[in-house]
Amino acid sequence: MSPIIEAKGVSYRSNGRALVQEIDLAIAQGSFTIVVGPNGAGKSTLMRLLCGELTPSNGAVLLRDQPLTSIPAWRLAHARAVMPQASELSFPFTAFEVASLGVEGLGRGLSRSERQRLTLHALDRADVAHLASRNYQTLSGGERQRVHFARVLAQLAAGRTVEDRQILFLDEPIASLDLKHQLALLETARDLTQDGLTVVAVLHDLQLAAGIGDGVVLMNQGRLVARGAPHTVLTPSRLAEVFGVAVNAGQLPPVPWRLVQAEL
Repeated sequence: MSPIIEAKGVSYRSNGRALVQEIDLAIAQGSFTIVVGPNGAGKSTLMRLLCGELTPSNGAVLLRDQPLTSIPAWRLAHARAVMPQASELSFPFTAFEVASLGVEGLGRGLSRSERQRLTLHALDRADVAHLASRNYQTLSGGERQRVHFARVLAQLAAGRTVEDRQILFLDEPIASLDLKHQLALLETARDLTQDGLTVVAVLHDLQLAAGIGDGVVLMNQGRLVARGAPHTVLTPSRLAEVFGVAVNAGQLPPVPWRLVQAEL
């Protein structure tokens, strides 16, 4: 099966500095890929290149074998959703109104009531349905992050009426969440891959990456160091080389994701 998204020789420079260098990466449809690496490794830049927010200085990103730069914005909005590290919003919207931004102008044949239903379902999946009428500005950082997760879930649901092969990009989505909601968000994303959704996420927690990812992409200094199954990428010798810390083989077990949840 051809990859749903592929980076071919992708580099990105800003102010004379190479942030991403010569990345070749193919991601299969329905997979959950985790991007890890130290601060400044180029993880978020790679994510922004893959989702089309940035244009490569060299190379190309292909979505279903088509250059990302040639895909109209309306179609791209149906094919992929992006949840950044943080989203600033200064308007006095309710949580429901913020989540409903995901369905505005998207989809085919959706009535107003159907769009509202998709939004409410997304809020429920993100565990913020009880906050629907709250002013977004009064929410905690973690609650706001979950509302934005609902927004991308609603966008994907609306977009599915046009594009059935979709990608969800998550850039450090659990940084402001408590443990319960960290696991819940990642589990929801994982469940969506069972329906064919492709997920690409940047995470700092290596144990979570080892437990939930089908594959791990390890970056350092803008380059792809290794990619593959978690147990083949997150080895003690490679972690010592990239992160500069000694890790014993028993300190980073590839914990099965379902087992982690069960123990909690």
